[in-house]
Amino acid sequence: MILVTGATGNVGSELVEALLRAGEQVRALVRNPAEAALPAGAEPVGGDLNRPESLTRALDGVRGLFLLPGYDDMPGLLARAREVGVRRVVLLTGGSAALEDMTNAVSRYMTLSERALRASGLPWTILRPRSFMSNALRWLPQVRAGDVVRVPFADVRTAAIDPYDIAAVAARALLDDGHDGLVHELTGPRALLAADQVAVLAEVLGRDLRCEGLTNAEARAEMEAAMPVPYVDAFFRFFSDGTLDESYVHPTVQKVTGRPARTFEQWANAHADAFRTV
Repeated sequence: MILVTGATGNVGSELVEALLRAGEQVRALVRNPAEAALPAGAEPVGGDLNRPESLTRALDGVRGLFLLPGYDDMPGLLARAREVGVRRVVLLTGGSAALEDMTNAVSRYMTLSERALRASGLPWTILRPRSFMSNALRWLPQVRAGDVVRVPFADVRTAAIDPYDIAAVAARALLDDGHDGLVHELTGPRALLAADQVAVLAEVLGRDLRCEGLTNAEARAEMEAAMPVPYVDAFFRFFSDGTLDESYVHPTVQKVTGRPARTFEQWANAHADAFRTV
């Protein structure tokens, strides 16, 4: 049995599908098991990762665990996993974990999560993806409203990755030997500007979409309306101050899965219906 946390998220939903295709038993940790939209064959289970004592049912019989970062008691959560016999943990963090910057809210929680896993005594693999291609779904309201897509940090190139590929690597790390103690740096095949992504969407959708950059003041106001200020500050330090470079392309997806990482064109075609229904 493999327990997937964040099972309805961008990566978790793809991982549930990948594990089911591989013939594995999959338990999906969700907020409301009665209402969870999961593929046939996945077992929904409730529990609160901030309260390790609530996970007794979720962890029963589990041997592999896919874990998201940043919970209140990561050491306690991992200790509970070890007690019940979990044999392999794959932790999803991000490139900023390597910065180990305790003054940056995002880097801090990712770094602390990695440290807790390393100290847990459990066999582990860490995945550090860069920006997700699925972040483009945030543009849906603007695509609904017209042909202009306004973005923060318009001059920053990122080698964004398809969550499908993150899940593919996670599946291999959970199922195959040879990944214990490794940190997999994960990117897509090319570093693109937001304008490059918008141009791809325009072609896929047959729309005359245009990309415009927000000023820093505009970007900050928009982001603060959607997330806590410490996280906004973190992203400004990453992409405005330049403390995090997500433009470097890593070949990890190819090495682990045996196929190239998906392009943004492939992601856009796979998700075109989401944009066409707006």
